[in-house]
Formats: sequence, structure tokens, C-alpha cells
Amino acid sequence: MKAGVLKETWPGETRVAIVPGVVPALAKAGIEVAIETGAGDAAGFPDAHYAEKGAAVVGRDQVLAGATLLLSVRSFSGGRDADATSRLGPRHVVIGFLDPLQRPEGARVLAARGLTSFALELVPRISRAQSMDALSSTATMVGYKAVLLAADTLPRMMPMMMTAAGTVAPARVFVIGAGVAGLQAIATARRLGAVVEAYDVRPAVRDQIHSLGAKFVELPLETAAAEDEGGYAKAQDEGFYRRQRELLAKVVADSDVVISAAAVPGKRAPVLVTDEMLRGMRPGSVVVDLAAEQGGNCEASEAGKDVVRHGVTVLAPLSLATAIPHHASQLYAKNVANFVVNMVKKGELQLDSEDEIVRDSMLCRGGEIVHPRVREALGLAPPPVPQPA
Repeated sequence: MKAGVLKETWPGETRVAIVPGVVPALAKAGIEVAIETGAGDAAGFPDAHYAEKGAAVVGRDQVLAGATLLLSVRSFSGGRDADATSRLGPRHVVIGFLDPLQRPEGARVLAARGLTSFALELVPRISRAQSMDALSSTATMVGYKAVLLAADTLPRMMPMMMTAAGTVAPARVFVIGAGVAGLQAIATARRLGAVVEAYDVRPAVRDQIHSLGAKFVELPLETAAAEDEGGYAKAQDEGFYRRQRELLAKVVADSDVVISAAAVPGKRAPVLVTDEMLRGMRPGSVVVDLAAEQGGNCEASEAGKDVVRHGVTVLAPLSLATAIPHHASQLYAKNVANFVVNMVKKGELQLDSEDEIVRDSMLCRGGEIVHPRVREALGLAPPPVPQPA
């Protein structure tokens, strides 16, 4: 079995799907790796390192011609990379971030080629799949980098300083949304010496916030139905969000940095920081909106841009993990390798529909979009009953 890794074509993407360190693990499972020349350069993994680990370093055409398994980060996301997709067919299996919930129309492009595809965003949150959870790996990088961006932009220091010239008060950081990115933002801000508060609509994360040394902001809101079975936040009605904004306004006004990471899979991110709330913040304060790609948590956010409103700098970065490509690639590659090896039995790829990981992450097969949520998003009838492997 041959796996191919192409140089990423998604705009601004610097990561690579496979790093040299995981090539031996794939080889042990009976998978030969061919990687496009220069695919790992931007992440700090030169061709020579791949060759040392046993991968074939070849041109793009050779990768596409010889591989059955195509491993990517975002090249095929939303149906992009038309050139590569046009050369694939029923014998191919594509694995990567495919953005099926935000850009479901891209699944039609892949399904039309008759190939089989797996979206890593759809990997179920179960214990057995933790080592394959690429979303969490990526969110870890995003939360860390968000705090560094804020610290670099903020016109004051994060930690308290006691000097001969007087004492400098610590910065106050407020994190909205305590998923993986939010929790990592809390931990990073605490390491930098900031006073940190955090809020999440899911009350179950209170203990996690406290364990990192931050204060959990309590709001008198009914949140019993705020979390789905997979542990993700569920969308609420506009009345809930309006009341939430009213209660958050004072905390936001008292903060030097607000990092928002509140997102609902497949839905537009809720607006939690309004223009009026920005007006109440101190001049020089910073907002980092990590939900910019899903529409943004901050009313003033412009995806991919930095703007200043009422003296407050609003950062709305896209794909922050690409700013730390070396470690982001290491974690992602390990997730991908574990996902692939899980499907390999006796040197062959076995797409077992009884395996919850395989079943729940499969996007397309046999010319059909098979994932129920994606079909629903596209207005399609329920998926056909899966056939035994």
C-alpha cells in the first residue's frame, strides 16, 4: 500500500501532513510513503530527513500516479486543489481536514470522483480516538499562539513587576470559550503572569478552568442543554446570547485582553463582544478573535485582518497553527498516522463500517456523500444503509 503526501496548496498553509518521524510507524503497518519534493520545507522538515527514514521523495506527478492513499492537511479542504482532485478516482482514499461542516459543498466535488474520503474534523470524541484527534492538536497550537499575539500587541507587560521605580500591575486576561484552544490560552497567559478569568457556556469545564489557576466567571444563565453528546457547545437562541452579552459586558470592560474561542461546529460563531462592549474597554486593550473563520465572536472582527475600534485592537487571525508549523505538523502527523494504522489489517486498508471511528469520520464513498450531518447540510436525503466491509 502506498501513501502520498503532497505539498500543501491551501493559501498560507505551512504545515505538512506527514513528518519524517512517523514514516517508520507507517512502514511497520505495510505502508510505503512518497512525499512531494519540498513538501516539508516550510515546517522545517527537509527532503533529506524523509529519505533517511525511508520515504521516497518524488515529484507531484509521481505522488499522484503511484499513491492510493492521499494524506493532506488542507489541500482538499472544501473541495479545493482541483488539479489533484481531477486525477483521483474510485481506487483512492483521501484523509485530511476537509471542512465538511463549514463548507459542505466541497464534499460534492470529492464524491463526484468516486473516491473515499475521511474528514478528520468528524473523528468521534471517544477514548479510543484521542490519539487521532487532530482538531485538539491544532487547537492547542492556536490557544498558545493567540496569547503571544495579544502580548506582542498589548502596550503593557503581562506579569506583575516590583521594581525600584514602583510596582507594575499584572495584565487582566479574559478567555471566552474553554475548549482546547481556550484552556491552552488560559495556561499560556498564566505562565506569562497575567490574572486570568474565563467563561464557558458548559458548566462542566469549571474545574478545568480552576485547575489552570484561572477564575471561572459565573453567569446566571440556564446552561443545562449547552453541551452535545460529543462534548461540543450547542447553538443557543438569540435571546440567550443577548442576555449573555449583557452579563459579559462588565468583565470585558475590566480586561486588558479578551481571547474569544467560542465556536459551534457547523454553525456561525455567536457574537459575544459587541461594538458597544469595545467602547467600554480601556484604550490599548486587545481582542483576539479565534472564531474569525466561523464568522467571529467579536462584532468588529474582519477575518484575517487587524482593526482598531474605539482604541481597542481587534485581531482576527486565520489558521494560527500555520504560524507554528514545526510542532503543529508533528502533532498532526501523529494523529494522521494513528488514524491510518487503525484501518490497516494485515497490510491492507480495511474500511470496517462497524468501527465507530471509521464510520463517523467517513465523508464520501462510492460516489455518495455518506455522512448524515453533511447530507443534511446539503439538503440531501438520509444516507444509504452501509454495506458490510
